[in-house]
Amino acid sequence: MSIRNWPKNERPRERLIESGADTLSDGELLAVLIGSGSGGHSAVDMARSLIGEFGSLRAFLCADRGRCLGQRGIGPARYATLQAALELARRHYREPMRLGSVLETVDSVRSFLVSQLRDRPHEMFCCLHLDSRYRLIAFEELFRGSLDMSTVHTREVVRQCLAHNASAVIFAHNHPSGVAEASLADQSVTQRLKKALAGVDVRVLDHVIVGDSVCLSFADRGLL
Repeated sequence: MSIRNWPKNERPRERLIESGADTLSDGELLAVLIGSGSGGHSAVDMARSLIGEFGSLRAFLCADRGRCLGQRGIGPARYATLQAALELARRHYREPMRLGSVLETVDSVRSFLVSQLRDRPHEMFCCLHLDSRYRLIAFEELFRGSLDMSTVHTREVVRQCLAHNASAVIFAHNHPSGVAEASLADQSVTQRLKKALAGVDVRVLDHVIVGDSVCLSFADRGLL
């Protein structure tokens, strides 16, 4: 039966408007994004099937593009809608870290980095550029891909720090495997960057590795 024929108080979209998004299940929220059914199956049926197939809502939303597009009823337009929703969420969580805001707590910085880097399908090396009062100047992605840390170019990092007139920086990169541990290469490049930036009076406050909802802090581990 089409969702249009369901009682109004059972339709996900109407319930969301009436009672709020938090009242909907994962499947119902996904159904709202999917929009309409396909092949005789309602959007809710499709959403529940997708979550079951992938094991969880998160696993589906973060799955490889090819696998997503191979699912019944998920074409390029719907895939684009789902990815746009994910990116909107990331940008929403980026809002509290406004330019000029002071980085007041370590936890707030790490929560921000998790929201930006967790569940990315590729590795990203990023930098928080700060002024002398630790106010945010810019959050910037510097390198992307299969980072073996040899691809993190010291000259480019220094150039960007100078371009932003940064007094201090916090580096961050993600491990798509979910394991937040510092490799010898991670430690080596951090020391290399720290030494190079000391030459232009820029302090490296931390290097954070983002895993599966957890972070490793070089500062906490005594690796700086």
